[in-house]
Amino acid sequence: MPRFFNRNTSNQHTMSIPFTKLTAEEAAALINDRDVIGFSAFTSTAAPKTIAKAIAARASAEHAAGRPFQITSITGASTGPSLDGALVAADAVFKRTPFQSDPVMRKGINDGKVQFVDMHLSRLAHAVRSGHFGKVNWAIIEVCDIDPDGSVVLTTSGGVTPTVVGEADKVLLELNRYHPTTLRGCHDIFEPDSPPHRKPFNILRPSDRIGEPVLRIPPAKIVGYVETNLPDEVGGFSAPSPLTLKIGNNVAEFLANEIKVGRIPPCFLPIQSGVGDTANAVLGAMGQHPDIPTFEMYSEVLQDSALALMKTGKIRFASTVALTITPESAKEVYGNLDYYRNRFVIRPQEISNNPEVVRRLGVLSMNTAIEADLFGNVNSTHFFGRTLMNGVGGSGDFTRSAWISIFTCPSTQKDGKISTIVPNVSHVDHVEHDVHIIVTEQGVADLRGKSPSERAREVIEKCAHPDYKDLLRKYVEIGKGAHTPNTLDKMFALHHAFQTQGDMRKAAL
Repeated sequence: MPRFFNRNTSNQHTMSIPFTKLTAEEAAALINDRDVIGFSAFTSTAAPKTIAKAIAARASAEHAAGRPFQITSITGASTGPSLDGALVAADAVFKRTPFQSDPVMRKGINDGKVQFVDMHLSRLAHAVRSGHFGKVNWAIIEVCDIDPDGSVVLTTSGGVTPTVVGEADKVLLELNRYHPTTLRGCHDIFEPDSPPHRKPFNILRPSDRIGEPVLRIPPAKIVGYVETNLPDEVGGFSAPSPLTLKIGNNVAEFLANEIKVGRIPPCFLPIQSGVGDTANAVLGAMGQHPDIPTFEMYSEVLQDSALALMKTGKIRFASTVALTITPESAKEVYGNLDYYRNRFVIRPQEISNNPEVVRRLGVLSMNTAIEADLFGNVNSTHFFGRTLMNGVGGSGDFTRSAWISIFTCPSTQKDGKISTIVPNVSHVDHVEHDVHIIVTEQGVADLRGKSPSERAREVIEKCAHPDYKDLLRKYVEIGKGAHTPNTLDKMFALHHAFQTQGDMRKAAL
């Protein structure tokens, strides 16, 4: 049977909390060098900010005294500056997984100071249960309500929280009063049994629930709680630019045509959308397109743009791991929970990103690329094959099982000095067999049913910037006569030209 659940759906805050109240400093004093800690966080949501900053201060004090102090940090995905940023600034992180987006953490990883394990988010819970990162010593999680029997109401994400709580020796709670106790009932907490006894997840539509609204923790595990009142550290997104609007409109037109020709049913299909300005622009364009009907989401994140479409009725329902919304939008949601409660559900990522569910529901996946090559391979994590940006995140979970997988990017970067359409990507995250559609502001390349040579022509003519079309055509011509028209000594000529001359247009082919 799944662990940690009960059926208490009361929205009333527990008046008496029978667990020890601690200061953040007292909580941090319990942590030891090389402890493995699972934190509740998915994007900047639900991160235990106060305890994390106290651990960073503890690390600085230990280092000043000449003593070692570093931890392994496991979260659902990225976090905010009070967790990743503060810990890395204090040199408190030995190893980090599975995803990050903090600039301080990114620098620590690329400088070799932090050992980073990049991985598909749907696989993280299994990796933790299997002990791939060692024994979990502590789970430190943010909650908005605590019941006497150890049941807790999570805040704005599900992440990998049920698993790290189940595997940890001890648990620290950060009771964040910023989030209302009326979030009780917005979660669907579920952990599957291990194979060979795992049963199918009975999710036939995004709104189906298979778990419970609370996470039950054995009371003996709970060492104490720290009380806070802090919003999630979610920044705002830029208004759509002419470039992102063009990309968004290209995606919306493509999807509308797929309905017209019968490859998407008239009732439409659930969508998964990544994070960022381009993803917001795509959602906005879908919301305005007259030939795209109301739809549902089966996705990782619910952003401000999705909430806006929920208010207009364009999005009927959203299954998500995290409410990645700005404080302004949080006030809107918390002030109107009676409206939103029946329009979204928050799940653990092991369920939301499960490839079997994604394939069965026919999810349309839309994610962003750093670069894409002529044959459909996509790099979404590394610059020039070596410098990590964020991580693969959940994009692969959806891409490999999607009804249609779409990747978007502008055709150039750095004032045209970098082409995002290249002969071969410098790092492969998503292979040509899984990528169906590539979209830039130039157009839409449909790779389905095409050979490598046909894909190359499609990508060049539909997605490449005019400044690079002749270079890319020449590359294909040099390599003709093979199933895949590659030439080993020219595969990275554009990358080499940028590194040596500062402009890919100067590549020698």
